[in-house]
Order: sequence, then structure tokens, then C-alpha cells
Amino acid sequence: MKIEAQFDIETFTMTYIVFDEKNGGEAIIIDPVLNYEPQSSSINYSSINKADDFLKQNNLTLKYILETHAHADHISGSQELKMRYPNSVLAINENITKVQGSFKPIFNLKDLKTDGSQFDLLLTDGQILKFGAMELKVIFTPGHTPACTSFLVEDNLFVGDAIFMPDFGTGRCDFPAGSADDLYTSVHEKIYKLPDETKIFVGHDYQPGGRDLEYMTTISESKESNIQLKGHTTREQYVEFRTTRDSKLNTPKLLLPSIQVNIDAGKLPIEDDNGTAYLRLPISINKTV
Repeated sequence: MKIEAQFDIETFTMTYIVFDEKNGGEAIIIDPVLNYEPQSSSINYSSINKADDFLKQNNLTLKYILETHAHADHISGSQELKMRYPNSVLAINENITKVQGSFKPIFNLKDLKTDGSQFDLLLTDGQILKFGAMELKVIFTPGHTPACTSFLVEDNLFVGDAIFMPDFGTGRCDFPAGSADDLYTSVHEKIYKLPDETKIFVGHDYQPGGRDLEYMTTISESKESNIQLKGHTTREQYVEFRTTRDSKLNTPKLLLPSIQVNIDAGKLPIEDDNGTAYLRLPISINKTV
């Protein structure tokens, strides 16, 4: 088994390609990025092209496109990959239906289906996916969102936004249906119960203090030194900390454009009669200021 880690500096997002080059060259890709520039509201394919080039250069067959959750900080590149690899399977946790139900009224998306049918496969906790000679185990790790999932391949755990490098902490829990209590359970009672040598591959690295890129830690290192949730941190301590901190955080700058696309399996809005597609941006008006 090999792992290719690719970093999108614009959104600090990690995309992972996990592959078995000896057994048919089958691969999975976790959390692909479609690059979006908000000032000009323009899309480009630099991150997708980088991943695509890697697959082609290594003669890999893309079997699964996996989303750890519906991202609020970047637009998913899953649909562009589906176009390039039509036999691949796009999958997300079955609780995406809860996320769709939460955001449908916020954007007034009247035609949005909230049954998860936009995705090829809805994953369940404990489910096993096979690619090459490898097995991937689905581990339900909600809290950041109600549909967050981690993927365990051998001794490698891909955690999305549940937990980050030890010097940055854990994911925020203030999105609709997010829960600090649930995230504590996911990290402390699920992730931290795995063997200490298990490697954790994080979904983002924000490079605090300007340090170099880091995207892999271990269960042991995180339990010992994660600045927000150590192995001995109590549920009460974490929930109080996370709730207080989240109340002071700014909204992710790409939340409005990204979440409405990502809950629809990464499908961009259809073109209007003038040939241009439009995102929906709700306006909040405060008349007291």
C-alpha cells in the first residue's frame, strides 16, 4: 500500500490517494478539491489535474471517491473526477441526509433531494470497502458535522476534520447539527481506542506559527500532546472549551459557496438561460447597526 498526499495551499486541505500498485492498480481518493476563487467567482482544476496526473502516471484505476464529510471550506472536486473516471464510486456517510436537511432551507434549495441519492453509495459505520488487495473500514466519527467519517486502511486512519495535528487541536462543532459532545466521543472513545502506533492523516494543516506542512501524526502522539483533546481530557473539559472557542470563531470564508455545492455531491449549479451558472448567497440584514 502507498499513500500520495497532496496539499491545496488556498484552503489548507489535504487530499489523499491511497493505492495498491501490485494488485490491479486500484486506488481511492479522499477529499478531492475543486479550486474556487471567490473574488472573481471562478473555478479552476489545478488540484484535480494534479490528482488526475498522478493516477495516470502510475497507471491507477480509481475505484472510490470518498468524502469524509460535506466540507464548508472548499468545493469538492468529486464530480469532475466522476466525469473523468465514470466507473468510480462516489461515497459519503449516510447521515449526509441530516446535513442536506439542515442546509436546504438556509439556501431555499427547493429542488434539492435530502435522501442522499446524489451520491453513488451511502456509507454505514463498520462497513468494509475493498480495493486492490486492501480493505478499508468505515468509522463513523461525527461532531464536526453529523455525517463525518474516518477511513481506516491497515494502520492508517484518515480523519477528515475530526482531529488535526497536535499543535492545532480538533475540528469546530458549531455548524448545524454539530456537537462537541459527539466529537469527544468520536475522538476519545473511537479514534483514541485504536492501537497507539496507528497513523493519523489529517484533513487540513493550517501551519500554525508558519511552520512547515505536517499532515501525519499517531494515536500516541495525539493522546499525549493534542492541545485541545488529550487522552486524559474529560468530556466536561472538552465540551466547555470547544463550545466557548467556537462561539468566537469567524464563519469560514468559503462556507456559503461550498456547502450548497457539496451537499449536492459536488454538483455545480446548472447554467441559466444566459449560459452562466449562479451560486446562491443568502443575505443577513442587521437594521440596528
